[in-house]
Formats: sequence, structure tokens, C-alpha cells
Amino acid sequence: MTSPTTTQPTSGHTRRLAINRLRERVVSDRASIDRFLTRHPAPLIEGRYATFVWRGKADEVMVRHRVVGLPDPLHLRRIPGTDLWYVTIELPEGSRVEYQFDIVRDGGREEHVSDPLNPRVAHGPFGSSSVCAATGYAVPGWTLPDPETRPGELQPMSLRSKALRREQPFQLYLPARFVGVSRYPLLVVHDGDDYLRYAAARTVLDNLIHRGEVAPLVAAFLPPGDRLVEYANNAPHARFVARELVPFLSGRLPLIDRPDGRCLMGSSFGGVASLSTAVRYPDLFGSLLLESGSFVFTDIGDDHGGGPVFDPVVKFVNAYRGRPRKVANRVYQTCGVYEPLITPNRSMVSTFWDAGMDVRYVEARDGHNWENWRDRLRDALTWIYPASRSSSTNDRRREAAGMKVTERWTSPDWAGRSPWPAGGTSARRCWSTPPPGGTPGRSSGTSSSPTSVSSSTAAGSRSTPSTAWPGRP
Repeated sequence: MTSPTTTQPTSGHTRRLAINRLRERVVSDRASIDRFLTRHPAPLIEGRYATFVWRGKADEVMVRHRVVGLPDPLHLRRIPGTDLWYVTIELPEGSRVEYQFDIVRDGGREEHVSDPLNPRVAHGPFGSSSVCAATGYAVPGWTLPDPETRPGELQPMSLRSKALRREQPFQLYLPARFVGVSRYPLLVVHDGDDYLRYAAARTVLDNLIHRGEVAPLVAAFLPPGDRLVEYANNAPHARFVARELVPFLSGRLPLIDRPDGRCLMGSSFGGVASLSTAVRYPDLFGSLLLESGSFVFTDIGDDHGGGPVFDPVVKFVNAYRGRPRKVANRVYQTCGVYEPLITPNRSMVSTFWDAGMDVRYVEARDGHNWENWRDRLRDALTWIYPASRSSSTNDRRREAAGMKVTERWTSPDWAGRSPWPAGGTSARRCWSTPPPGGTPGRSSGTSSSPTSVSSSTAAGSRSTPSTAWPGRP
């Protein structure tokens, strides 16, 4: 890849990238490289450019990533006379990218190595990756522990399931100041242990509830059994959630006994599990929270590119797209623009809209990973379960972040009043957007994400992506 030589700061003057200034000096002593790396933490972020660097003896160095549109791997070049390797790419403002190195030396190859020069690390079920944060990205403060926040309670639970033919464990979240005389909405979270471990879900709920942005809620965090089977439009799993888990919780906790008080949530295959459960039980859940759903489909033939594990998913999504129907009142949907699933997720926006559901669709300059899904939770949960107060405070916050608000309405009293205006469904609210061109008889709103990717790009494309799917569906 050709390395850019200049960057354009906001002041208007052009300056050369730090790595190119170092190359021009023709340095060969270790002290010069030491000083350079001290002054320029890795990866180097300069305006719209990111430079990845590796230091050490090697025959070849590569950056591994999952950014659709960039070569994978990215091959680094060594500065002659040194042990410093580098590659520079253009990285749009607000981007966040996870990466690793592959190193070839002495006839051997080390794979999936985190960047030893970069302390920023993200964790997931299959290990850790280094994080490259572009200009404009920062870890949201509400994802971090706050000593002022009163924590909720997380209880280990278990339920003997006839549908699954096993004991099903889960974690039950009760908000701070939980009392039996109130009524609480329910959030059912697929891949619950991973959301707790890698997406700071408990901390996020504690903070957003404490700050009065999200209504106090009860959450059931479900771990999967055989994930690739149970989450791929699996009737026993759907029956467990709808006919066993929800009645079990409703019989023991003061929950809102209406669809608008229940939400299914999941990412990747968990998004498929959420949607397929709602399709099988369309009168039970009022909201869906779908993050990077693995909504792979085909328009012709059966070559979907996802391998055998996606076969039942493709069959389900093809059938639903062929005959879409309303299975919830509203759908919050998000996807990273750098992941292979962006095309099917954009296509599903129009499918949900045509089925009569209100859709809030947000794109982020990120990939298929847990911190991307974590960073979307505030926007999602304040839309699905806003606190019982005027929404003007949240509107002002969104306006300050550059998110256009087209309509204000009063949030629900979760102790008993429906969140929906008269008529049984919400009005065309702020930030909801139909596919380009709209749908006859339905008005358009405006949507934008915290990473400046507008949902107006959500074309109702019916094409099947050809890019290989992520390693963990």
C-alpha cells in the first residue's frame, strides 16, 4: 500500500507525516527510534491518517483486521537500517478498529499478536485485540464504573427447561432501589455472559438508570448452549424464551405484563435469535434491539458464502424477507460500516419498515465486536426504555451531539401508562428513518449516529454480500 506523505490539519497548512519525517532523516541508531516512539504513541494518529508500527527482528510483518474495503493483511515496510516497520492508512474521523499482527521470522510465523506498543486492548470470547482509535473517538464515559452510581444487583439463576431439555442458567439484573410495588420493563439479552464480560452491560445499566436516562428495568442475561444451533431460528430456544422464561420471571417479579414492557436483544447470531423468537411469538415482545444481526440472505441460488452454519439462518431470513410481517412495535438496529454484515443489515431496514414496524437504524465506524455493541447501548436503551420524564433532556443531549431531533414526546410512566400515543404505536419519532425514497403513506424522519454515519445511507439493497463472514457469527 502506498503510504500517504502529508496530512491536512484544521489550520489549513500541510505537514508531513511523522513516519515520513523519520524516514527522511536516515536514522539507524536505536536511541533515535526510542525517542520517536516515546513522542508518538502507537498507532500514530495524525488527522485522517493512522500509522501502524512494529519494532523488532522480522522477515515480514502484517496487520490483521476486519475492515471491509481494506486489504487483509496490510503489509508493513521496514525503514532501512532500522528494526522499525510501518504502514499508513486513511482512517475516517470517529473510527475505531481492532487489529493484531502476524510476524514471520526465522522460518516461523506468529499469528494474532497484540501490539506491544499499544496499551489499548479489547477483549472477546476468542482473545484480545489491540485498538486503533481515530481522531474523534473516545470511550464513552457512561461505559466506565462511576463511584457515584448506585449499583444494581446481579443474581445467578437457573431454570429447568422442557423445551431445551436441560437446566438453563442465566444472570438476573435488578436495578438499584428495586421495590415490589413498582412495575418494571424486561430486557432479555442473548449471549448474556458475553455482554456482561465484554460489553460492560451491568455498568452501562447502572449508569444510565442512575443518571435518569433509562427507566429502571429487569434484565435476564442468557448464555447459549449450542449457540450456532440454538440461535439459528431454533424452535426449542424460542419456546424456552417465550413460554418458559418470560412466565417464570413474570410470576416472581413485578414486571409490566404487556408487549411494550418486553424487549429482546442480541448481537450477531443473537440478533437472529431475537428476531426469530419474535417471529414465532409475534404478540409477546414490543421491541427488538438488534446489533450487527447475522441476517444473511440470498436472492437466487444458495451460495451465501457463510458456510453450513448459516444455512438455517439464510432459510429463515429468505422466508421473512419474502413475507415480512409485524412482530414488534419497534426495532432498534445497528451495524458497523466496517463489517461484512453491513449490506444485509441495511437491507433489513426496509424489510422491517415495510412490515409496519418503527425502525431506528444507526451505523457506526466500527466492526463486528463487543465494544462497538457496547457503545450503541445508550442510544438504544434510551430509545426503547426512556426514563419516566420529559424527553427534552435526552433531546438536548442528542442535539449537542449533532443528532437531529424532529419530534418531542413525553416518556412513559413505566408503573402503568403505555409508552405509545393513542392508536397503539408510537408516532413517527425523532431519528427514525425509512429507506431512501420512503414508503407510501409513511413519513420520514432523520437519523444520524454518534460516529457521523447517517442512516439515510441505509439503502434497501437486495444484493447478497460476497465478503467472507466474521469468524464468530
